Amino acid sequence: MRRGRKILAWILGVIVLLIVAIVLFIAFFDWNRLKPFINDKVSQAIGRPFAINGDLSAHWSREPGEGGLVGLIPWPHFLARDITVANPDWAKSKQFATLDSIQFRLAPFPLISHDIVVPEIRLGQPNVYLQRQKTGENTWTFKLPESSGPSEWNLQIDAIAFDKGHIDYADAQNQIDMGVDVTPLGRGIPFDEIMAQQEKDSRAQASKTTGASAKTMAKGDADEKDRQDTTKQQQTYYFAWDAKGTYKKSTVSAKARTGGVLALRDGNRPFPVQADARFGDTHIAFVGTLTDPMNLGALDIRLWFSGTSMSHLYDLTGVTLPDTPPFATEGHLKASLKKGASTFTYENFSGKVGGSDLGGTLTFATSGPRPSLTGTLKSNQLLFSDLAPLIGGGSDKEKAERGDAVKQPADKVLPVEPFKTDRWNAMDADVHFTGAKIIHGERLPIQNLDTHLVMKDAVLTLDPLKFGVAGGTVGSNIRLDGSTEPMKGRLNLGARHLKLKELFPTFAPMQTAFGEMNGDASLTATGNSPAALLGSSNGEVKLLINDGAISSSLLEIAGLNVGNYVVNKMFGDDVVKINCMAADLVSTNGVMESRLFAFDTEKALINVNGTIDFRTEKLDLDIVPHTKGFRLFSLRSPLYVHGTFKDPSPGVHPGPLILRGGGAVALAVFAAPVAALAPLAVPESGKANAAQCRPLLDDLKNSPPKAPPPGAKKK
Repeated sequence: MRRGRKILAWILGVIVLLIVAIVLFIAFFDWNRLKPFINDKVSQAIGRPFAINGDLSAHWSREPGEGGLVGLIPWPHFLARDITVANPDWAKSKQFATLDSIQFRLAPFPLISHDIVVPEIRLGQPNVYLQRQKTGENTWTFKLPESSGPSEWNLQIDAIAFDKGHIDYADAQNQIDMGVDVTPLGRGIPFDEIMAQQEKDSRAQASKTTGASAKTMAKGDADEKDRQDTTKQQQTYYFAWDAKGTYKKSTVSAKARTGGVLALRDGNRPFPVQADARFGDTHIAFVGTLTDPMNLGALDIRLWFSGTSMSHLYDLTGVTLPDTPPFATEGHLKASLKKGASTFTYENFSGKVGGSDLGGTLTFATSGPRPSLTGTLKSNQLLFSDLAPLIGGGSDKEKAERGDAVKQPADKVLPVEPFKTDRWNAMDADVHFTGAKIIHGERLPIQNLDTHLVMKDAVLTLDPLKFGVAGGTVGSNIRLDGSTEPMKGRLNLGARHLKLKELFPTFAPMQTAFGEMNGDASLTATGNSPAALLGSSNGEVKLLINDGAISSSLLEIAGLNVGNYVVNKMFGDDVVKINCMAADLVSTNGVMESRLFAFDTEKALINVNGTIDFRTEKLDLDIVPHTKGFRLFSLRSPLYVHGTFKDPSPGVHPGPLILRGGGAVALAVFAAPVAALAPLAVPESGKANAAQCRPLLDDLKNSPPKAPPPGAKKK
């Protein structure tokens, strides 16, 4: 036992002597004698010249917060001054980084297991120059020497603290040229104060961009405050960042504030971040925390967006979005940062797009062959005019504000602006959108909108694209293949139970009408704009009305029976029963012609013949009324509608009057082609048809509209 105690005492004594010797060595050794060795070894390790040009010193200090034996043993603290790291020869700046000082301390016990643990490294007045060439070669990737095997030593840096500094960033590949100044704040600013100020500033910017009031943008604010947990509220901001420069020829300015120490590995020490940036006409701001960046941890921020058009976010975020009116949104962004598989969720956001409200949740994931965007969007009040930019519509002033280079010709109605199909392959999408109530002018009978948008392999589908129209529904599916040049498109459409009275809400003679319209269409086309697609369309359109009634005044106007129209206005307006209305239209290379277009009532039959040319936007239609029975002061001559979509020119054909009784002859001509409209003859309501049409409709066979493949002509 005595011998064992002596051996133990000797071992402890040797350990104590070693510790004392190391302490004395570190305390009194002139560390500057090691600078040539350190400079050479580091230069070899990073493949560039490294130099400690100033003093190199060390001292001992006990680690605060450590207890037991670990707390008794002091840790070595090192200080190096005037450090430089060179850039590659091709870089514009000779130095990659210069620092006034570097301070760090080592945990002594991990050295026993060959672990170099640096709890915190402090960078004094760093100046960094980052550059990337068009080829992708950059200054921040170091050429490390090839190793014959794994190193016995592991380096672990847990946190980085920084001081006043400057960063220059020149990226020829992404067209970025930026300068950033970092300065300490005069005092630490708490999270709550930063959040309140950024919220006020962002909502003021949103109001300026879209005209939305602060009250409107504050929707959902209470829910967000509930998410601001105690950990965030305890965060303090110590440094200000001021960035200025250009991004893809657009002016960039940004101001940010952060904490003082960035924990690289500790998930329990969130790093507070805040930024307010303007990229050209787009404003982005956020307040929140970044956690555990070395282990690809998480981002949790309150995020504000506003700008002239959502499509301008593509260059900043890589997310393909459509052209829109001026917009502003705010919401909660949570991100799981994983290498090659990060996920960003913009949840429960709200905002304004033009005069419409917009809210929902979107998730952007970077995993898979392409990033993907999924989610659900809803607008409680959607302005119909706000949909125009989606298909290149809007005034020239609005297009100029969005930055669209293609101007709409003064004599054209159909939008000529091409779709941005070059972006469609950048990501996939699966998004549901609902417009609960559509706000529009008095002439439009549209009530709501619902669609499911899917984009995959540069093919965009809207299936279904469903509108509530005139008390009925217009359901369609659209497929646009942006992977081909020119783009190929297909449209299938079905209109059911459209009320005649509601189709023309501002036209007085229609207010006494009742009955329903049903229709089907199938079209294919090629082209990169709405005008090009319609100008190359091939397919069929079929419409049918039965079981209804219409104002006799409308028929008198159509037949130019001026006398009876005046009498009706003086003594009342009779309602005339509708026998049938049938239209069978065929489109070939953008020219739609009437195989059959007839409207039959108990008092008149009206035929429409001619063409609608979507390529030239010209009209060439003849309207021929056949009146049944005696009419006062009848002037029944054929009408015409010529001119263009932009400037239609209606008028009366000169020539012989239409003979009385012509309706009976026309009805015989009308009867046979109606058989082609079988799918529409028996609407879902299942009502019986008028006696005059029932023999025809009972014999109808299924014959839905058909369209050839995109680019092929209809036979």
